[in-house]
Amino acid sequence: MRDAVIVEAVRTPLGKGKANGALHEDHPADLLARTLKTLVERAGIDAADVDDVIGGIVTQVGDQALNLTRTAALAAGFPESVPAMTVDRQCGSSQQALHIAAQGVQSGAYDIAIACGVESMSRVPMGASVLPGSNPYGTMLGERYPDGLVGQGISAELIAARWGLSREELDAYAYESHRRAAQAWKNGDFDREVAWTGQRDETVRPGTSPEVLAGLRPAYYDERMAERFPEIEWKITAGNASPINDGAAAVLVMGADVAGRLGLRPRARFHAFAVTGDDPLLMLTAIIPATGKVLRRAGLALDDIDLFEVNEAFSPVVLAWQRETGADLARVNVRGGAIAIGHPLGASGARIMTTLLHALEDRGGRFGLQTMCEAGGLANATIVERL
Repeated sequence: MRDAVIVEAVRTPLGKGKANGALHEDHPADLLARTLKTLVERAGIDAADVDDVIGGIVTQVGDQALNLTRTAALAAGFPESVPAMTVDRQCGSSQQALHIAAQGVQSGAYDIAIACGVESMSRVPMGASVLPGSNPYGTMLGERYPDGLVGQGISAELIAARWGLSREELDAYAYESHRRAAQAWKNGDFDREVAWTGQRDETVRPGTSPEVLAGLRPAYYDERMAERFPEIEWKITAGNASPINDGAAAVLVMGADVAGRLGLRPRARFHAFAVTGDDPLLMLTAIIPATGKVLRRAGLALDDIDLFEVNEAFSPVVLAWQRETGADLARVNVRGGAIAIGHPLGASGARIMTTLLHALEDRGGRFGLQTMCEAGGLANATIVERL
């Protein structure tokens, strides 16, 4: 099996997912198109040589409907002969796109592929694809889970309760995410990966503090859920959860032999992949078994990993993962995570890989591990090796 390598990776700055956000006026197809165009220009390749463009989008309705990845590729000026498809593995959609692209290259189905993602949460709100009066679950799922599943905020509360995580711990972790992201912007650490100059990630708050975060009220309190889950102490706030965002990211993947033929420098190779499921009630914990699974497939130990990127959907997700794996938090999300930088759903997997690649290069690390929790109790995990 030939090596699949990353040659280039770019992202937009992430805007607030609100009508006054910096990227709200940009249609998601245009957001992704500009990112794709920047990607091939930076790499210096002919877009006609791309075998497929695989994009992740979570809410595929309205402005994000009708295979938006194909729309974006055409809008970017790619030849009509270049195909594209859109995938949905919820928050891990563009990480799954990375898996598809890399596995296609490894198998020989592709020579060059682009994995990407976009989400405009200001234009297409989360959950908009569930139409009023619709039932996306059917009847048989209710037979298996008669008490019903819950939303992600309640799942995060259940994780905090099960792992005994205090409000102070959750807020301290969120503060550190903002501190690291603000410092990374100050140091110029994001300059190479961000495609558009003159803008920064809008939801990074350099001036926040544990005291400010401690003053925020619980965001998900629900009387019915309080009766069902008396163990919940209601610790999840807008401060220790990821915000809603707009943004896009794209990663250029090809065979190492193709990169050599084109005179391009491979920057990292895909080392191992895993996807797994876990309890859909807790929903956000599958990153724990996914991490063990991908390490076993790679033949590596936790200590072999130089940097981790664990999507910060909520503070307790990362802290529970750390408790179970024993990972050193000093090596986790070293430039901040989604709590600060933002979480534009379908774009996050590619955004995180873009950040991980650049952080590995800047720090001289060898192995990086990325994992993301996903709705339904799913998770992707990926290990890359810097070259």
